[in-house]
Amino acid sequence: MIEKTLVLVKPDGVERGLVGEIISRFERRGIKIIGIKMVRVNKELAMKHYTEDITKRRGEHVRKRLMDFIVNNHVIAICLEGVDAVENVRKIVGETEPRAALPGTIRGDYSHISYKYADNKKIVVPNLVHASANKEEAEKEISLWFSQEELFSYKSVHDKHVI
Repeated sequence: MIEKTLVLVKPDGVERGLVGEIISRFERRGIKIIGIKMVRVNKELAMKHYTEDITKRRGEHVRKRLMDFIVNNHVIAICLEGVDAVENVRKIVGETEPRAALPGTIRGDYSHISYKYADNKKIVVPNLVHASANKEEAEKEISLWFSQEELFSYKSVHDKHVI
């Protein structure tokens, strides 16, 4: 099934100059960029993106740190499209906690901080990217970050291999 998903290169990925490397991981896999932009995130957008669901999983203090972190600097928002894009992108990105991310994934190759370390230091886990967790979240997040006019449809060389 052809799906769309959202990836954000967070401020730590932008600051470290990893945007091109991160994008190339998806393109080499045959996942197509159909929307991309640099955004300076305001608090309102941060609150809509980091919903209270994160509070249930990791606590309100983590949600606040994530919101403070994402408004701190620029973010690259990317809408990707491909076969089983949500699942494939999540595999490329790696586990949310960098300490658990396998080598060969974006987080496994470029980050290593654990939840425990971040909690002890009262910092956010710098894990470079956000990737939608499932199809429903992807739809919601794409509409939050992109208007329909900012998303494009086109044929790529990979499309001839997708029947």
